[in-house]
Amino acid sequence: MTNELHDTDENTGTMEVLERHQFDVSKLKDYMHENVEGFEGEIEVEEFKGGQSNPTYKVITPKQSYVLRRKPPGKLLKSAHAVDREYRVITALNNTNVPVPKSYALCEDDDIIGTAFYLMEFKDGRVLWDPAMEESDNAEAKGVYESMNDSMAKLHFVDPTEIGLESFGKPGNYVGRQVSRWSKQYIDSETETIESMNNLIEWLPNNLPTEKKTSIVHGDYSLTNVMVGKDDPNVIAILDWELSTLGDPCADFNYHCLQYTMNPKLADKDYCISKGIPIIEDYVQMYSEKIEIDLTEEWDLYSAYNLFKLAGILQGILGRVRDGTAANQNAAERASGVKNLSDTAWDLVQKNFL
Repeated sequence: MTNELHDTDENTGTMEVLERHQFDVSKLKDYMHENVEGFEGEIEVEEFKGGQSNPTYKVITPKQSYVLRRKPPGKLLKSAHAVDREYRVITALNNTNVPVPKSYALCEDDDIIGTAFYLMEFKDGRVLWDPAMEESDNAEAKGVYESMNDSMAKLHFVDPTEIGLESFGKPGNYVGRQVSRWSKQYIDSETETIESMNNLIEWLPNNLPTEKKTSIVHGDYSLTNVMVGKDDPNVIAILDWELSTLGDPCADFNYHCLQYTMNPKLADKDYCISKGIPIIEDYVQMYSEKIEIDLTEEWDLYSAYNLFKLAGILQGILGRVRDGTAANQNAAERASGVKNLSDTAWDLVQKNFL
């Protein structure tokens, strides 16, 4: 390839396209000539590193570069890897002040590259992988966190009905439906009796947060799912919209803030202060003022719910190990993780609500 494959870090930059992810590049070029406004010239294709569940490629032309995201090849669950939903939400958000790449085309014809895909603008920035920001100076650490907070508030402030996303998910009772979903998954994949988890399954449905306005929720908003500027700390694109839907903005923001509980450095307020990272109370206050919702009273309730949800996700993986449909790597560690998460969640409930 004439374009130098760059960055040796295992999670950043591009690499040669993996053999299992290769496709006929000439078919893609013909498709882009017909469907992407302003496209011209020959193309080269590289694959982005990192752990995307949807293979992601850099499509390079003499004039500009694009990003292609596709469903992975092979047999898939019907609702999984919904690149059409990603494309829909990004396209709608192109008309707002939420930082997302410009979308160009959605192709649901498997004959082009083997699976459905979409094309969007290539943003030339940085994805940072360390929430503790150890490689950054204080000004950058502070700036990145403030911009992450601001970008999430901008997303949650958007009225879905004003940009054609009123049918992007079910309105109302978001946390209640999620509690029901993850309770069912936990019970279906249970591998041992965990008292705190059973307590949460019984208590949470009757003690849900107050109903908030329906917003677009990202579902997995984190430092690793945003791109910041090459030379500045501002978020230039929110990435990886696979789990996005309509829901409770405060639940979405609280899930993002679990990093303050789960990352030992971020849990240390002295470390945050010394690094320029807002401490959790200031970070929540910053968001609350922008979104105009006071989160103080229900913060621990949202935290208990999200810890419970994470425990349910982990238990689902353990269930697949039990059933022989997932690798046994780290199974014991995951089992202890389920118990730790549910114990922490139930402790929050006992301290604050019982």
